[in-house]
Amino acid sequence: MEAFLNTVYGTVFWSTISFLVVLVLMRRMAWGPILQGLKEREEEIDGALNKAKEARAEIENLQSDNERLLQEARAERDGMLRDARDMADKLVADAKQLAKDEGQRMIDQAKQAIDGERAAAVADLKAEVAKLSLEIAEKLVRQELKEDAAQQELIGRMISDSKLN
Repeated sequence: MEAFLNTVYGTVFWSTISFLVVLVLMRRMAWGPILQGLKEREEEIDGALNKAKEARAEIENLQSDNERLLQEARAERDGMLRDARDMADKLVADAKQLAKDEGQRMIDQAKQAIDGERAAAVADLKAEVAKLSLEIAEKLVRQELKEDAAQQELIGRMISDSKLN
């Protein structure tokens, strides 16, 4: 036993015993909780990584949905603008046609009014000419019809000069 108390062998022996005792104590008291903490931390990290992957996938899905909705909105806007442009063109064309029709109607009415006024003027002129002709004829007949031969000559001349309409 003396050899174990000697400094060279004793120190090695007691150091080994102390190390083994500390190792057993550490294994029972500290190693388990440390390994358990490491395992829990590893599980938390794995869970966080999985959540990050899910979040990334969800963000990509949302981005693709947003892009699709944006394209649909653009297409709908383009369709609405096209419809509005077509409607405006149609309204302009309808207004032009209406103005053209109204102008033509006014021209036709003016022509009818002019024709009516012309006919009335011609009728008035004919009436005035007839009235003047009768007055002149009356005066001429009074002067020239004093003799019977003169009357016959005047009637013949009037018949030959008159144009039958």
